[in-house]
Amino acid sequence: MNLIYLASNNPIKIAAVEEGFRRVFPGEDFTVRSVSPTLTLPAQPKTDGETLECARLRALNARELARDGDFWVGIEGGVDERDDEMGTFAWVVILNSTREGKGRSGEFFLPKIVANLVRQGLELGVADDQVFAKQNSKQKNGAVGLLTADAITRAELYVPAVIFALIPFRNPGLYS
Repeated sequence: MNLIYLASNNPIKIAAVEEGFRRVFPGEDFTVRSVSPTLTLPAQPKTDGETLECARLRALNARELARDGDFWVGIEGGVDERDDEMGTFAWVVILNSTREGKGRSGEFFLPKIVANLVRQGLELGVADDQVFAKQNSKQKNGAVGLLTADAITRAELYVPAVIFALIPFRNPGLYS
């Protein structure tokens, strides 16, 4: 059985990691455990690069905290400004003892009312809760679920990024 440590207690991220590993390695057994990161990260990463770095730092921190794992995962959602619009996406970084994989989710653009709240310093999940009159939406369907009426949920948005990050582990001979 493979032991995966995720640097988050968010049930959406746990579900995405479980589903991504299940799809890439069918028939293998995985246990996902959460660890609470012990590092200070921005509440809301504001660029693509910062978001990737936060995901990497989460995975590295999980590896420091739980050395008995087979894989360590960091997932970070972020925003970035493009042509006077604010896009949102997530980066996933997966580590094992010798390799790193990275994957990025799709990106979609936020309504101006939400983007303006994020520009004022709110985390995206808090801004969503305020605009949509929800509570803790980031641990449920997230912005993408709220905006698509759950045609795509936050977990579904993250699963492809987990799968992309697992490509080097699925094809180790091609990634040295």
